[in-house]
Amino acid sequence: MLVECSLHAAYDHSMNQPSLRKIIHLDMDCFYAAVEARDNPQLQGKPIAVGGSPDGRGVVATCSYEARQFGVHSAMPMGLALRKCPDLIIVRGRMEVYKQASSEIKAIFTEYTDLIEPLSLDEAFLDVSGSQHLQGSATLIAQEIRQRIWDSQHLTASAGIAPNKFLAKVASDWRKPNGQFVIRPQDIDSFIRELPVKRIPGVGKVTALHMDKLNIKTCADLQQLSAADLKLEFGKFGQRLYELSRGIDDRPVSTSSIRKSLSVEDTYSTDLPSLEACLNQIPALYESFEKRMAKAQERQFQLPKALFVKLRFSDFQTTTVQTTSTIVKEAMFVPLMEQAWARGERPVRLLGLGVQFEDPGVPEQLELFSGV
Repeated sequence: MLVECSLHAAYDHSMNQPSLRKIIHLDMDCFYAAVEARDNPQLQGKPIAVGGSPDGRGVVATCSYEARQFGVHSAMPMGLALRKCPDLIIVRGRMEVYKQASSEIKAIFTEYTDLIEPLSLDEAFLDVSGSQHLQGSATLIAQEIRQRIWDSQHLTASAGIAPNKFLAKVASDWRKPNGQFVIRPQDIDSFIRELPVKRIPGVGKVTALHMDKLNIKTCADLQQLSAADLKLEFGKFGQRLYELSRGIDDRPVSTSSIRKSLSVEDTYSTDLPSLEACLNQIPALYESFEKRMAKAQERQFQLPKALFVKLRFSDFQTTTVQTTSTIVKEAMFVPLMEQAWARGERPVRLLGLGVQFEDPGVPEQLELFSGV
């Protein structure tokens, strides 16, 4: 059974301001690994990782909480994961099974709202501001959805409930696994001030290091800087930091299925040693890209606005080069690849190429892992 948290629906009854939304962020707990443990009881309670072979360039797609206790995490090379956890059980992924479970879970969402923004197979935003279910209580709706997921799928989900998407996503991590957390409008100021800056989406290692040098640890520290100061220190991201550090996020839950980009990637079992070796991979990558592009354009035509190449060196440093273009041809990726290589001039483990579209929407990332 689901573990209920001691949170009340006061959050919903207090929301008498029409400008405030009721947003739920639902996140399945260790989704792929949980499905594997559900379907194979012998895996339950054991450290398992879903992903590729440790003999090649396989990576961890997701892992159980038992594996996480050893420091294993998603995107980690499987070989390293095995060194951290020698008893790790590696399971090859079954994408069709995960897609089916995800589809059935999202069917539950539609019974509560039409405003659903899937982020991946295992998480989504729901705007239940206008829902009449359970007297319009977002807290009770989240609890009921989580219970129904458990009853139908025997999988657990965590949820965050808040007046906007940023806070809802932060809240869904607060009581993981198998819990939920509410951030009420009147609690935003006190909550956000104590929030570590590393919890802000977009604050990666480089930005976090820069913040640390400026002695910025929490959102309260960020609030001491003006929007102009933040723009000076962090460029365009500065304005976003100014807003998020105050709990401000006006983005609506988007139900649009329009892509922002489409790309293909390949991680190679052996590092590509030279620029020539990278250029030799363009035809195969472009062939895969062209097929996917054709299918995507059949479903919904979109006008390209830019081409790009992504390159990840053997030390995991990644660079991307792009150029504005409404035309997509294989030869146009060659100079982009040359520019990307020149930034590192060392062996390469991953290559990708793709296109950005004019119409705004949800980006799609298509990856090809030859070593998985």
